[in-house]
Amino acid sequence: MMSDERKEQEDGWKPGERVDRRVRADAKRNLDGLLQAALTVFATSGVDAPVREIAEKAGVGIGTVYRHFPERSDLVVAVFRREIDACADSAPILAAEYAPGEALARWMQRFVDFIAAKRGLAAALHSGNPAFDALPAYFQQRLQPALRSLLDAAAAAGEVRTDIAAEDLLNAAASLSMHAYAQGSEHARRMVSLLVDGLRYGAVQR
Repeated sequence: MMSDERKEQEDGWKPGERVDRRVRADAKRNLDGLLQAALTVFATSGVDAPVREIAEKAGVGIGTVYRHFPERSDLVVAVFRREIDACADSAPILAAEYAPGEALARWMQRFVDFIAAKRGLAAALHSGNPAFDALPAYFQQRLQPALRSLLDAAAAAGEVRTDIAAEDLLNAAASLSMHAYAQGSEHARRMVSLLVDGLRYGAVQR
C-alpha cells in the first residue's frame, strides 16, 4: 500500500503543506461558526449583546472573539460581509441547478433571508460609525452582478422582461421585505414572490 507521505508527494503536496491546509480549513470552520453565532445573537439580543453571550453561543472563549475582532464594529462588519458573500455566491449555484426563471425566483427568496439577517444589524449599520461606511458599496459590488446574471439568463429565456435594472430590483425587494417583515417572514416571502411574478409581464417569448 502506498504510504501517506509518498501519496502526498505524488499528489504534488508536501506533508507539511497538507497539514497547513487542514489547519486553515479548521480555522475557517471555527471562524464561520463564530460569525454564525454572532449573527444569531445579534438577531435576538441586538448588536450591543455581551461578547460573552456570543462566545458561549459559538463554544469559544471570550479571548478568541477579541483575538479575531478587537472592536465590536469589526465583528459586525465581518458578519455583514459574510451574509453578503453567501447571498452572492448562491446565484451561480442556483443557476446551475434550476431553469433561469426558477433560479431567479429562488435567489430572490434567498435575498429575503439576507434582508432578515440585515435587520439584526440595522442599529449598528445606521449608527454613523465610519467603520461601516464601505459596506453599502460592498453590497452593490457583490449583489448587483449576482442578480444581473440571473436576470440576463431569465430574460434570454423569455421568462422575464428585458428592461429590469438589478439595482432597482434589489432596492424594491429590500424595501418591500423590511416593511413586510413586521407581519412575519412568510408575509415578506409572499410579497417578494409577487414582485418576481410581476417581472414576467412584457417578457418576450423565445
